[in-house]
Amino acid sequence: MQIRQESPDDVAAIRAVTAAAFAGMAHSMPPVDPDGVPGEASLVGWLRESAGWIPELSLVAEAGGQIVGHAVATRGTVDGEPALGLGPVSVAPDRQGGGVGSALVRGVIAAADELGEPLMVLLGEPAYYSRFGFRPATELGIASPDPEWGDYFQARPLAAYDPALTGTFRYAEPFTRA
Repeated sequence: MQIRQESPDDVAAIRAVTAAAFAGMAHSMPPVDPDGVPGEASLVGWLRESAGWIPELSLVAEAGGQIVGHAVATRGTVDGEPALGLGPVSVAPDRQGGGVGSALVRGVIAAADELGEPLMVLLGEPAYYSRFGFRPATELGIASPDPEWGDYFQARPLAAYDPALTGTFRYAEPFTRA
């Protein structure tokens, strides 16, 4: 398996993997496009067209010439200061549990560190994401856009982290469309 930056030729495969990964999930976004795929698949396309898109932080996992996973981090802010929001992270259903998601998350974190980013946040399962250094965002003074998210809203300091970076996180604009 290879982790690499997405290319224009990967767009359709990324949409398919994201749709499959979130199909039937209780927590997935409702469909917003006529094809009826989970909203996460549409969200990735909207993010790609937004000012929050950072090409270096959209990674695919490729195995046997096929895209089997995708992860993206986009520009967000903490009280107006740059930060990153991780997600969606998608793995083909037949590859889940095999390390693809972990490799993608590690790859996005490493790429963000190389870009000199200060902080990455996500909404996800604490038991899973804690292995990558994420912890409840409130421990770092970061408030979520929705207080009901509680400890599922997590943050991870990156290479350029400054503890003075505190406040409320705002995701890239497409997250507010769905």
